[in-house]
Amino acid sequence: MVVYVEQKVLEDPAISADEKFEAITKRFCTFREDLDDISNQVDFIICLGGDGTLLYASSLFQESVPPVMAFHLGSLGFLTPLKFDTYQSQVTQIIEGNAAIVLRSRLKVMVLKENWDKKARMDEKDIILSNGDVDSGQKPLQYQVLNEVVVDRGPSSYLSNVDLFLDGHLITTVQGDGVIVSTPTGSTAYAVAAGASMIHPNVPAIMITPICPHSLSFRPIVVPAGVELKVMLSQDARNTAWVSFDGRKRQEICHGDSITITTSCFPLPSICFRDPVNDWFESLAQCLHWNVRKKQNYLDEEF
Repeated sequence: MVVYVEQKVLEDPAISADEKFEAITKRFCTFREDLDDISNQVDFIICLGGDGTLLYASSLFQESVPPVMAFHLGSLGFLTPLKFDTYQSQVTQIIEGNAAIVLRSRLKVMVLKENWDKKARMDEKDIILSNGDVDSGQKPLQYQVLNEVVVDRGPSSYLSNVDLFLDGHLITTVQGDGVIVSTPTGSTAYAVAAGASMIHPNVPAIMITPICPHSLSFRPIVVPAGVELKVMLSQDARNTAWVSFDGRKRQEICHGDSITITTSCFPLPSICFRDPVNDWFESLAQCLHWNVRKKQNYLDEEF
């Protein structure tokens, strides 16, 4: 068994200064984010932390993701159902093949910048080339997203004004603080805080949730997982927008730029504590206190 540990973890003073770990750390293989590709070398992932740790692990694998065993060492732990106290017996059980898995769908997101096309039509002296074909050599930015894509107004004081297309058809213009496009897994994150419903991760769907829309009738909607969504700045938008992917890789979106969102072919297989249904309702009760209310007293017949 070959164990890969992130380089910055081993460089943590709490570990590097401990003599007990010195002999063990020499046997580890290391990797660095955005520099080392280990996607084809890993068969099994163990996450120690909170929901953010699982989101980070997902971002390291832009195609197929190995099964993930997520131990709860964070604050909320909605996506980390396993308790670290009994990690030895649980890891042994998983290695022996006794595990239930929930396939958490991810979003495939492509960001196309219009200014790349403009640069492609000019040479080094900014002279427009005669060839009308555009081949900038720049590929669209591509991301695999487990929770949500958030398009917001950023530091601007103006309303965000973005057009939302579904399979090439304009369905609405979002005027407000922004819009959240989330997976069922992400429906219990930022989306639920913005008023969306909660969707079980086994449901094939994409949720669209406005952020503080300037409209009383703009409610969150759920669309089939097979559609293609596109988000662009409206032509009459007064300011640019900003986009982030699972809270990372934040960047500015200008006029002419586009964000294309589809359901990814590479879901994240997450190992359950019991099974997908019981784990989800347990997380709703324990983490979000779903439907927690003081019980109504029994009505005494004497009254």
